[in-house]
Order: sequence, then structure tokens, then C-alpha cells
Amino acid sequence: MNRNLSVWNSLRPFSVGFDSIFDEFDRMLESSDRYSSNYPPYNIKRLSDINYKIEVALAGYSKDDIEIELKENTLTVRNKQSEKTIDEKGNGVIHKGISTRQFERSFTISEDIQVKEAELKNGLLSIDLERIIPEEKKSRLININ
Repeated sequence: MNRNLSVWNSLRPFSVGFDSIFDEFDRMLESSDRYSSNYPPYNIKRLSDINYKIEVALAGYSKDDIEIELKENTLTVRNKQSEKTIDEKGNGVIHKGISTRQFERSFTISEDIQVKEAELKNGLLSIDLERIIPEEKKSRLININ
């Protein structure tokens, strides 16, 4: 995106070292396809100042069907295969209302967030995240010479 047209330009005079954050926000706004899908539905919960949980509703999927990738501050949940094949003769399905279509859901996470674990239970994928604050970023008093 052209930096002259960026919505973040009004904030640049008041910040130092946030160019990568502004660029990430620009990239997120430009990639509307990535964020416009409503499938699969999800929740993002803040459990404490440092703990978060992403919950993704994945009825009809097993843990072998799901892939979670963390790459360059993007956490992506996707299924490994295209739509599941249903053996109409062998499994007795009369109506298929539980979707098993191809999907990919991405979340942009901060550089100081770590993925702790992921669990698929009762059709709900839970991804636990934790903010790790390095000592040099914790609040401290500065001595005056």
C-alpha cells in the first residue's frame, strides 16, 4: 500500500519504531478475502493480562483432519484435505448438514505471543496463547545522572 495514503500516517508523528505494526495492519486491511469468510465460526477470549484462547467450532472434524501453522506472526487453522467423501451406502447418512468443506482461518498475533497448546474436544478446537514479556520490556525506573 502507498504509505502516503495509509490511514496510519496520522499516528506516525507520535510513535517510534511502529512501522512494522502499521505495515501489518495495512496488509490485514488489504487482504479482505482472508478475513471475510464466516466459516468456521470462532471466539477469541482474553483469560488474563497474559493468557488468551482462540476457540474454533469444527464439528465433524477429527484432529487428524486439522492443521495449525504459525508463520511470521500469522496463526492459521485449516483442514488438510478437501471436502470429506461420504460413503452414502455404508454410513446411513440421509441428510448432510454438518459442513466438512475446505477452510482456512488466519489470525495475526503479536510477536510476544506464544502458542502454548491446542486441543480438539467435542468439535471445539481450543488454542491457548500466552504473552511473554521479556525483562527488557517490563516496567522499570530509569536513574537520572
